[in-house]
Amino acid sequence: MGTLVFIVVLSVLVIVHEYGHFVVAKSLGVKVERFAIGFGPKIIGKTFNGTEFLICLVPLGGYVKMAGDERSECKGERDEFYSKPVGLRSLVVVAGPIVNYVFAFLCFCIVFFVGYPTMTTQVGELVDDYPAVKAGLAVGDKILSIGSEKMDSWEDVQKYIANSKDSKLDMVVLRGSKKESILLASVLTTSENIFGQKIESRVVGIKPKEEIVLLRYGVAESILKAFEKLKDITFTTYKALYLMVTGSMSAKDAVTGPIGIFYIIKKAATMGFSYVMYIMAVISASLAIFNLLPFPVLDGGHLLLFGIERIKGKPLSQKVDDVIHRVGFSFIICLAVFVFYTDFVRYGIFDKIIQFGHHLGF
Repeated sequence: MGTLVFIVVLSVLVIVHEYGHFVVAKSLGVKVERFAIGFGPKIIGKTFNGTEFLICLVPLGGYVKMAGDERSECKGERDEFYSKPVGLRSLVVVAGPIVNYVFAFLCFCIVFFVGYPTMTTQVGELVDDYPAVKAGLAVGDKILSIGSEKMDSWEDVQKYIANSKDSKLDMVVLRGSKKESILLASVLTTSENIFGQKIESRVVGIKPKEEIVLLRYGVAESILKAFEKLKDITFTTYKALYLMVTGSMSAKDAVTGPIGIFYIIKKAATMGFSYVMYIMAVISASLAIFNLLPFPVLDGGHLLLFGIERIKGKPLSQKVDDVIHRVGFSFIICLAVFVFYTDFVRYGIFDKIIQFGHHLGF
């Protein structure tokens, strides 16, 4: 079931991305020859309105093949990609990431409306010699508010306490059927954030009960929450990329590939619809962000070359263009090998292969 959900999720994301390119290309009069889900040998295909729609053997991507989308192949026909002005070509290219981004937003809206999976605000454990114990907080207490702010999730609790400027916290908890007001101090500690940077934050010495709840919001609030979540993911992703490029963050700890995504989706599939939708939204947004990076072969690389063409008034020479694309393709292959290797190490795939070999007598 996990494998099936993985294939379905990836296929949906590929269709969404390639549909962006497809629908804008068709609307601008560009002939689309093929719309493929997956790579490699064709499993099944059907031609409709001049476009062959394919499902291929390897479900790890897809592509849209347009007439004349290689400069060397373009004959100057009106329905060819490179016959169109640079501005229209840019619209076709940017449409894929934009549709991925819009799809991520819609998925988040659905998740927040039907039920956002998060950890409850109930205290599951107290850390000895920390303020929570001294203030009389008890295991099982459900944190309702801190200061004047309502706490809906453990994420809210953590964020409020960590970023608090005041060392004194006025907390309201539900103990049994009664509300209790507790005044407790917080202490400053040094820890690592998700980027591996040392930061100072406040703690009180509590850990959550490992119980997942679904938070449901109205339509308007779901839209607002979806915007906030998409903004956070975008900021976090670009910050991580910047830190990796500058060497402040290890790339092997920050990236994951198809194997990592498989394990994430497989786990989400056991936890329900909202989890799968949430993960699909995150991956869709990440695909949009990654594809807009200014590397050759990626959509962002094409947009960069089109920008140079617009400024110069003419495209780069065919020779330079070919070299750039070869270098870009080599970079993507190296990146793919690195990501697969990282996933193999992270999830113990090498050990499993060795054990399997021993089992077979090798």
